[in-house]
Amino acid sequence: MDLYLVRHAAAFDPDPTQWPSDRERPLTPEGEKRFRRAARGLASLVASVDVVLSSSYRRAWRTAELLSAAGWPAPVQCEALEGGRSSTEVLQALQAHSASSSVALVGHEPTMHELVSYLLTADTQHAQVEFGKGAVARLALDGLRPGSARLRWLLAPKVLRAIAG
Repeated sequence: MDLYLVRHAAAFDPDPTQWPSDRERPLTPEGEKRFRRAARGLASLVASVDVVLSSSYRRAWRTAELLSAAGWPAPVQCEALEGGRSSTEVLQALQAHSASSSVALVGHEPTMHELVSYLLTADTQHAQVEFGKGAVARLALDGLRPGSARLRWLLAPKVLRAIAG
């Protein structure tokens, strides 16, 4: 399976007066604009995936919608990708899609870098991976087991925007 891990695009800083629940914190207008272009670059590298699973948090969901606007499938809500969830929970959620050849996950930090480490080394802290906002990692999985993945690439959003032209 090819697994694409996408960290949500640039969002507003937490502000409980504007967004009492962090779940509602949106992308900034600039973050949305930049990721729209990055999504086009990503879609030129990877025309589509079988399924896009996303955190329901507003900023992650909007990021997944921008991937859909670039040609990928509409997102499907995945609670395991919400803030504070473990890599084990994400791997369990992926079991339902084990027959897929390619899956995209849209979520948050620290879940994204911990998941990369877990899939590569079977430990969430062993591999230190810098996963910026809007970054995308491609992993090749030999089964859905910790330590079974190979990192194919990790691209910053500015690289994806450059690919989009």
